[in-house]
Amino acid sequence: MSTFDIKSFVISVKSLGIAATVAVSLLGFAALTQPAAASSATTSSGKRLLMLHDGSNQRGIMTSASTVRKALDEANIAYDRHDITEPGLDEPLVGANYDVNIYHARPVVVVDGTTRIRVMTAAQTPKSIARDAGLTLRDEDTANMSFSDNILRDGMSERMTIQRATAFTFVFYGKSETAFTRARTVGDMLRSKNISLTAADGLSVAADTPITAGMTVKLWRNGIQSVTLDEDVNYPTEEIKDADREIGYREVKTPGVKGRRTVTYELNTQNGTEVSRREINSNTTKQPEKEVVVVGVKGKYTTPSENQAATWNFLISRGFTREQTAGIMGNLMQEHGFNTTGDGLAQWTGSRQTRLRSMFPDSYMTIQSQLDYLWYELSGPYAKVTTNIKAQSSVEGALIVFQNQYERCSVCSQDQRLKFAYNILASH
Repeated sequence: MSTFDIKSFVISVKSLGIAATVAVSLLGFAALTQPAAASSATTSSGKRLLMLHDGSNQRGIMTSASTVRKALDEANIAYDRHDITEPGLDEPLVGANYDVNIYHARPVVVVDGTTRIRVMTAAQTPKSIARDAGLTLRDEDTANMSFSDNILRDGMSERMTIQRATAFTFVFYGKSETAFTRARTVGDMLRSKNISLTAADGLSVAADTPITAGMTVKLWRNGIQSVTLDEDVNYPTEEIKDADREIGYREVKTPGVKGRRTVTYELNTQNGTEVSRREINSNTTKQPEKEVVVVGVKGKYTTPSENQAATWNFLISRGFTREQTAGIMGNLMQEHGFNTTGDGLAQWTGSRQTRLRSMFPDSYMTIQSQLDYLWYELSGPYAKVTTNIKAQSSVEGALIVFQNQYERCSVCSQDQRLKFAYNILASH
């Protein structure tokens, strides 16, 4: 504020019912003739001067309040929770004088096609008013302010009428996007976007074609050209096979996130048709994040490698450590190489083989049935073996317990079993 009318200030002070002294008036004069940005402290009296601009009304108040909200409360000046002030209601006041603009909330009816939304807002711009109404106003949309012509329906409200831009698909030199325009024709649209055609450019429709919702407009340049696009990068998927789950079960444990890359292609376009495309440069701007999925494989796998993976997951899920699991599986590898044919994973014979077949008459040769039978024994008649294995902390300790107390082999080849066990541990 470069000039100050002391007479107006004294009248304003009197209107507030304050017995102003000459000293106070001079203090106000001195404060107001200094730029607000240059002041970093209150006046010597410990107070600061706020000039309130409320539409065409102005008034000044002296206050020691630290925020506009506190100053208005001290002065018994009413405000609504929807009102906006500049500076903000709770922004700290540190200077000696401020110009405070007050924008009062008022009812505005926002008309967006067939939608009518009534909102209390202090916003001053169409985009801000639309935001308060829960709407998005694009740069291409227009909004007109007026007073409602239906007082019975809207009350004494302002009305903001939105004219939405038309959405269409714009293929711009090979890059497709949803675009918006208020232009009447394709030519007008291109001019509004500052696009000038050259002799090598082609349009899929005539320039005087009217713009309609959902239409596609292609602009291309004949010959070889370079085009840079932003593209998604698909994320890798890791599948965890769960032998306890039925086939068809699928659960996403960790959602994948697509990456992004900027890629430059050399395009050869003839008459609007892409003849060839060659990638000449790419830069990954965001790495994809792996998706982890649990899939059901119950009864599915019969090959040794797949059976081995299912067995590992099965034993881990039963509370065995990695070392204990590897010890058990080193034995199973030696017994039958994770084949489920013949006498099965653990080479069950005699009454144990008979029980396996009686428990699973239709599926005793599947990996899931044999794992279920293994756990039936380890949690039932051979539960002590499980207890002893879980007391071991090493691969060798677990292997020997399973070998001697569960398999009870006559020719064990323990060194070979142990080699298998350590290989299995390393591969998982």
